[in-house]
Amino acid sequence: MHKHSWSTCSALTSIAVLWLVGCEPSQNVFTDPAAPDSNATARVEAAVAARLGGPLRGLTGDEMARFAAGLDEFEQVETVDEGLGPVFNEAACSTCHTNPVGGTNGRVETRFGRLAVDGSFDPMTSAGGSLLQDHAIGAVGGDPPTHSYVAEFVPAEATITTKRITTPLFGLGLVDAVPDAALLELARRQAVNTPRTAGTPHMVLEIRSGLTRVGRFGWKAQVPTLFQFSGDAYLNEMGITNPEFPNENCPQGDCTLLTYNPLPDINDDGAGVVAFNDFMTLLAAPPRGPVTFQALLGRVVFSRIGCDNCHTPTLVTGPSPVAALSRKVFAPFSDFLLHDMGALGDGIVQGNATGRQMRTAPLWGVRTRTALLHDGRATTIRGAIAAHEGQGRLARDRFIRLSLGEKAALLAFLKSL
Repeated sequence: MHKHSWSTCSALTSIAVLWLVGCEPSQNVFTDPAAPDSNATARVEAAVAARLGGPLRGLTGDEMARFAAGLDEFEQVETVDEGLGPVFNEAACSTCHTNPVGGTNGRVETRFGRLAVDGSFDPMTSAGGSLLQDHAIGAVGGDPPTHSYVAEFVPAEATITTKRITTPLFGLGLVDAVPDAALLELARRQAVNTPRTAGTPHMVLEIRSGLTRVGRFGWKAQVPTLFQFSGDAYLNEMGITNPEFPNENCPQGDCTLLTYNPLPDINDDGAGVVAFNDFMTLLAAPPRGPVTFQALLGRVVFSRIGCDNCHTPTLVTGPSPVAALSRKVFAPFSDFLLHDMGALGDGIVQGNATGRQMRTAPLWGVRTRTALLHDGRATTIRGAIAAHEGQGRLARDRFIRLSLGEKAALLAFLKSL
């Protein structure tokens, strides 16, 4: 027997325990491994995929109306007359978050900066960094135009350039509803029980309250709430100013160019941001895919090699005015904490997150993804595991040492998420 194998009895016991704590039965679809039916599986997978992008179950009529209005806002293509630009990345939220609605099409954005002589990170704000806006609204000011805005570029002085793919929006209302105290306690327990891979909460400013909160959104967990995430996206992705983000991005860092801005006042009074926030808040989590016996075995392997040290299987929301979000157990397979990923870090410093630190990517819905890791470099789950460095290296090395059967089981489990 291979040295990593386990007894049938202990494996089945572990499966039973881990299944109960790591999954949501109401969202799981089982197939019988003893009598596989590829047509039936295909029908189940098609049905599951069709549910991606829908609202949470159990919403009230008013909440469904808010979701629908938010979806309209999410899909609306903004115009210059509505405040788009002067520089921006896309004119609609749905342009990046699609395939299906609320997902990701792998749209890549660029971050840049440079290391100073003392080793500190310079986001090169004066040159338009660290986020590059790769679109512009062009000619403005009549005929003939008084100015023509152009897309930004990475300046020659930049020593760090990295790509980031847009992340799916599924289930973020559940993540938003997790109390800060729960994530802080999770970090404390990791520090005690698994110190080699323990995560760090990213403490950031919540603009609305003025309080320091636990960040959980974005590749660096640099945003604490969905509402703030919404306003941030309106400004930095579409160039639309709003009450929490009232200042335009200066094109290529040159604020004198804002003299020609065709709509210098606040572009969105907050209604659009609220609607977008409603859409994300009420968007359902990815439903679980078909679960085979092999996938159940893989769940044991996932825990045994330490993947769940960072990819925490389940979290619990706190009280919420939305009953569908209140005190719910859900399975994102992420701790939403920062981890030192070594060479897999993107080199960009945001807040207290270093260039080596990245937020643990949630694994729910990973079976639907074709571009993995922050820059989309991995096109397969196996490739994403192999790229792990820093605090992820230990689990990666254990994966490499697994038997072929154990690797197949682990991949089957991940492909069921």
